[in-house]
Amino acid sequence: AQEALTNVRKHAAGAKVRIRLEYDDHQVTLDVRDSGGPPGDLTGAGAGYGLLGMRERAELLGGSLEAGPDEEGFVVTLKVPV
Repeated sequence: AQEALTNVRKHAAGAKVRIRLEYDDHQVTLDVRDSGGPPGDLTGAGAGYGLLGMRERAELLGGSLEAGPDEEGFVVTLKVPV
């Protein structure tokens, strides 16, 4: 969640953000969506491995990470088995 929120701040300053956490006996799902917006002051900061790093960490836990644009802005969905 922290990395996804950092990405919103960097790439869609001022965007509205919706975070949803769901869990059941088999899986935890974290969904972070933004409403889109202009690039923030931090766009040029960092090495640019945020999504790659999140995906690698998800896979180490046996999970998955999907990220990309949606109707309004950008969505990051993490799924990890319990």
